[in-house]
Amino acid sequence: MTTALLVIDYTNDFVADDGKLTCGEPGQRIEQRIMKLVQQFHDTRTSIVFAVDVHAENDSYHPETKLFPAHNIEGTKGREQYKSIQHFLDGFTEQLPEHIRMMDKTRYSAFAGTDLAIRLRERNISTVHLTGVCTDICILHTAVDAFNLGFSIVVHADAVQSFNQQGHHFALQHFKNCLGAEVVESSDVHTIDQQ
Repeated sequence: MTTALLVIDYTNDFVADDGKLTCGEPGQRIEQRIMKLVQQFHDTRTSIVFAVDVHAENDSYHPETKLFPAHNIEGTKGREQYKSIQHFLDGFTEQLPEHIRMMDKTRYSAFAGTDLAIRLRERNISTVHLTGVCTDICILHTAVDAFNLGFSIVVHADAVQSFNQQGHHFALQHFKNCLGAEVVESSDVHTIDQQ
């Protein structure tokens, strides 16, 4: 397979009602769609990467500190995946299968300061499927970096969301019009086997 699913920041802090920087109900609405994609990729043993924002408590040097409340603090429940996604991961009692990877990221983009591009290229992956939150922040910045690195991009419009609906709609258009991404929904005839 030359494709990978990226689940970006679908954590309690970004999605749960009591999350520190939550999308709330819009973010919760996409849970089952993300889970369906995770299961589909897992069933075919296709690469899945959970890119998870991580911050140190009281980090005055991080640029987000001035922009957002503290969130996804290392070692907190806020960093765990939301509901069914965490339940899926908890089902692997010893270690995750080789095709599933958890990775930390400290910036909006899953590529910034990480070895993600190297790992994808090692596996001959040329297409990334993007899901998670927030559409206009971490999904967008990841997509821009993927574009600049030469990856093909598929954004699952019904598996991304934001706390800013105007930003969400802007980003969906930007993916398509400026990055040449394929923007799909579950009703579209599209499977991972076609990649």
